[in-house]
Amino acid sequence: MNGVCVRSKEGTPQGGPLSPLLANIVLNELDKELEKRGHNFVRYADDFHIYVSSRKAGYRVMNLITAFIEKKLHLKVNREKSAVDRPWRRKFLGFSFTSHREPKVRVDKKSVQRLKKKIRELTSRSKGWSMDYRIKKLNQYLIGWCGYFALADTKSIFSSLDKWIRRRMRMCLWKEWKLPKTRKRKLISLGVPKWKAHEWANTRKGYWRIAESPILSKTLNNSYWSRLGLRSLYQRYIFLRQS
Repeated sequence: MNGVCVRSKEGTPQGGPLSPLLANIVLNELDKELEKRGHNFVRYADDFHIYVSSRKAGYRVMNLITAFIEKKLHLKVNREKSAVDRPWRRKFLGFSFTSHREPKVRVDKKSVQRLKKKIRELTSRSKGWSMDYRIKKLNQYLIGWCGYFALADTKSIFSSLDKWIRRRMRMCLWKEWKLPKTRKRKLISLGVPKWKAHEWANTRKGYWRIAESPILSKTLNNSYWSRLGLRSLYQRYIFLRQS
């Protein structure tokens, strides 16, 4: 607190490995109570969802279970995080559901936002990394992320994220080339005619816009990034789903 180390006299540190273990021990009675009542539920440590047939039943069950947790187990329920809502409006461990008649597991929007925030950090030119090292760091993060979220049934999000990541990488490389003469030389080496390379090397379009242009999309395509070693989220997802 305020740069001062304070020894904890009670409780466990947030995010510590002991917290979920203790939660599972204490909340084992909650599992038995929910099973006895015949509820459909899912729980991981102290995070759980209970599924009922109506909003009215939802409020009734939430009040009863809250009372059970606080009076019988002597624990405090965080009412700010508790709610009665549709399953597709809630998230659980980074996942959510679609609103279809036959719902599918999907990656929650906030999880996608966190991924994009991390990718923006890894593709920031302010870090001064080489492209090889940048791709190495990206692969480490993407493989881990995909390994966790491969449970999702909605493969389209992995395909769209692949496109977005490659656009970020094209923007990063365009910034790295920096000078018009460097851009012209690089484009020519990628097979672009000299007159067109000169035209695009001197363009005043913004970095993000040029990253989506036909000239970079065709020259710095999927094959180009694959040769540099950048892993594909979509291909990794398909591989994990088929394994």
